[in-house]
Amino acid sequence: MSGPARAGGPVRGARRVVLGVGGTVVLLAALDAYVVVTVLIDIAEDVGIPINRLERATPVVTGFLLGYVAAMPLLGQLSDRYGRRPLIHACLAAFALGSVLTALAAGEVMVVAGRAVQGVAGGALLPITMALIGDLWDERERPVALGAVGAAQELGSALGPLYGGMLALAVPATTVLGVELGGWHAIFWLNVPLAALAAVAVHVTVPGRPAAEGAPAGADGRGHVDGVGGALLALALALLVAGLYNPDPARAVLPPWGLPLIGAGILAGAAFVWWEIRSPVRLLDLSTTRKAPLLATLAVSFLTGAALLVTMVFVQFAAQTLLDLEALEASLVLGRFLAALVVGAVLGGLLARRAGDRVVSVAGMLVAAAGYGLMSRWPLDLAAARLETDLTLAVAGLGLGLVIAPVSAAALRVTPAAQHGVASAAVVVARMMGMLIGIAGVSAWGFYRFQSLTAHLDTPLPFGVDPAEHARLLADYLAKVDAALHTEYTEMFLVTAVLCVLGAAAALLMPRRPSSLG
Repeated sequence: MSGPARAGGPVRGARRVVLGVGGTVVLLAALDAYVVVTVLIDIAEDVGIPINRLERATPVVTGFLLGYVAAMPLLGQLSDRYGRRPLIHACLAAFALGSVLTALAAGEVMVVAGRAVQGVAGGALLPITMALIGDLWDERERPVALGAVGAAQELGSALGPLYGGMLALAVPATTVLGVELGGWHAIFWLNVPLAALAAVAVHVTVPGRPAAEGAPAGADGRGHVDGVGGALLALALALLVAGLYNPDPARAVLPPWGLPLIGAGILAGAAFVWWEIRSPVRLLDLSTTRKAPLLATLAVSFLTGAALLVTMVFVQFAAQTLLDLEALEASLVLGRFLAALVVGAVLGGLLARRAGDRVVSVAGMLVAAAGYGLMSRWPLDLAAARLETDLTLAVAGLGLGLVIAPVSAAALRVTPAAQHGVASAAVVVARMMGMLIGIAGVSAWGFYRFQSLTAHLDTPLPFGVDPAEHARLLADYLAKVDAALHTEYTEMFLVTAVLCVLGAAAALLMPRRPSSLG
């Protein structure tokens, strides 16, 4: 038998409806979080980015993540004060606006701006929905509900690349009154009616009362929003990402402005910590919280995010370069990892009820580390080792998936009910910070590593050479390029395995069992 519904909350059947609607909203946002994995090259070409300068397209990814991370603590805090439903409505409206900006984009700046708005709005939907579960479910049932929402998020991860590729292919290029509606643009135009339908469903099903009733504004800072803390966090992350972005990776890992901006970002981060310690209004108030378990939980979430996006980027690249697959076919290879991630998200919630959050999280990170260790040993001829590739991707995906629900449940259990929105946002922000800093750092190192491995190679030209000899030279050149790419990818997977081992060590400090906290 399940535990009773929370006092003043909906009955069990109504809670299931809320969970279904919340999961659908999360799925909508998650689809767009990962949809650019498949269509990034198409977007780059349409906004004027040359195919040999794809490093200029990385802000399309990091812009979304930066918007996601920078706004989440504030919006989670606002949902604690004003209620979950009004914030979900606001986020859906902004999500539609960001989608329109992206669909209309004719240049790099506009497409990055549109994606940033989408990141702010779409990313908020996950922590607010998770906080809603914290409001309505008791501790014993909560991991399963969180696992369901986590599965919706990871289902979006799994379907996002396929969804984008299939929709871009299904809707041919169509111009109406000078506006392009087909191709990759169709992905973002479709978001507008989907967001409207989601808003109607949320209005009908989600409770409209404030989340933290009885917390008066102004009492010890409660009810207020930490704008200074949010601005400092956003500034720190923006400076770090800008410092890691190198438009000319052939010369060095970092651009000339890299170290100064990274240093400024570290200083802004230190100012954020100083402010959060001394300010009466904080993004995350730890005064009534067990600090070590929560910080350990956030560290696990951070490292999980870094591992996830490294996989998303480099597996897709490996499939398109080493296996010579088209973008949609390459996303099917990545789908092995993502499908296992979905299974792991549900299984992790179920296992956490019996074994506890700590045990499941440690086990999940170790399984993921084993998977990435095996991926770092992929042979150069991936086409002849597809079964090995699929199995290792599934192991890594299953391991990371196991961590999702226990991490969320642990963060909610060590924070008071009035701060469930903030705690949920903190888990997601930590994960997306891992993605953001991970992809920025990996892109800087990866593009530089490839350039250094191929700097001595000269592209063979067909002029003044026998055709057969040119064909032989070209084949040798391409083989050496593939070898350099293989080295780059496998090194990144080995680094990711180390990150997962660090995640397992951090998970040892997480709360032991639900019953241990009463």
